[in-house]
Amino acid sequence: MRLVLASGSPRRRELLERLGLDFDVVAPDVDETRYPDEAPAAYVDRVARSKSAAVAGDDLIVLAADTIVVHEGRIMGKPGHPEEARTMLRRIEGDVHEVFTGLAIGAWEGGAQIKSVVDVAQVTMLPMTEEEIAWYVGTGEPLDKAGGYALQGLGGLFVGKVVGSPFTVIGLPIHLISRLVAASGVELTAFRTTPPGNLTL
Repeated sequence: MRLVLASGSPRRRELLERLGLDFDVVAPDVDETRYPDEAPAAYVDRVARSKSAAVAGDDLIVLAADTIVVHEGRIMGKPGHPEEARTMLRRIEGDVHEVFTGLAIGAWEGGAQIKSVVDVAQVTMLPMTEEEIAWYVGTGEPLDKAGGYALQGLGGLFVGKVVGSPFTVIGLPIHLISRLVAASGVELTAFRTTPPGNLTL
């Protein structure tokens, strides 16, 4: 039995490494297009489950996740270019938004089985000046982050408060992994090869 992370995210990989787990990484090829009028929770749940299913295989436990930022009912994905990142940051600065992360665990012993859950955190951003936004976008960090910022990186300078798990904001709600893996009939400790590391942000 092997644990597989179905993700190309270096942040998710790092978090699993800090948990002391032995796992493989396979970046799934799935269509992440949102359906018309699809609710945020339904969207991240569907995409996470699709990622897990895309890496299906015998003797595998496949972990996948998907994260989005929602501000005033609008879903904000990853900015494709600096100007889009600036627009996102102007929208969320000094305000509250939600982060939805869907987590899916797939096992294929005796037939396909995917367990999933969606976790939500509320983030309050500090006010940002145009100079701060320009500086932050200039670092390049916002360009591959949902909502245009990284809590665990330089973006943490502009986060005033998080209600919920900060790991949900980062993109992998680690407090839910053990329960989902156990629901698939395997204990997460079966994949642990080294002592857990430092999980502070």
